[in-house]
Amino acid sequence: MTFDNSGHVTRRALLGAFAATTLVAAPTFSNAAGFLKGAGDIRRLRMVSTRTGEKIDTIYWIEGQYIKDAVKEISIFMRDWRLDEVKNIDTRTIDIMAASHNLVDTSEPYTLLSGYRNPNTNAMLRRRSSNVARNSRHMAGQAADLRLKSRSVGQLTKAAVACHSGGVGRYSRANFVHMDCGPTRTWGG
Repeated sequence: MTFDNSGHVTRRALLGAFAATTLVAAPTFSNAAGFLKGAGDIRRLRMVSTRTGEKIDTIYWIEGQYIKDAVKEISIFMRDWRLDEVKNIDTRTIDIMAASHNLVDTSEPYTLLSGYRNPNTNAMLRRRSSNVARNSRHMAGQAADLRLKSRSVGQLTKAAVACHSGGVGRYSRANFVHMDCGPTRTWGG
């Protein structure tokens, strides 16, 4: 991927990331629509969970339509593993995850650290860490904490920020990136 002098992904690199392959994922937000033109008609998501030992590699969107069973499979995969509780994951978050993955140009699956969190799980994690938000989007099925072994936290953060959709939290010490479909914002170091 190509970055400009300020460390941002260049427009050419961003457009190339979407146009170079037919396996494309992009946020469903209006400001990202321009990146989709001529970019293909399939969106795919690949993840592993070291907590459950599960893997997922699924095409969840074809020809402008979400595949209901694939989105359900992603929601089950991203469940609160501590309580085995499932909540529907917002497709906007799935799109941000897939678009960011596409931008970093790797076939390595994400390692999912946290997807949906039951309010009790979120409260327990909040007691352990000041980095856990009281009203976390994880509790609404709108967030994911992800890592890639082959890419730095900085590279994954830049890709997520380049989508111009949702929140992106950079957690360098813990080696993961938070992505959500809330208001566009960034934090962390």
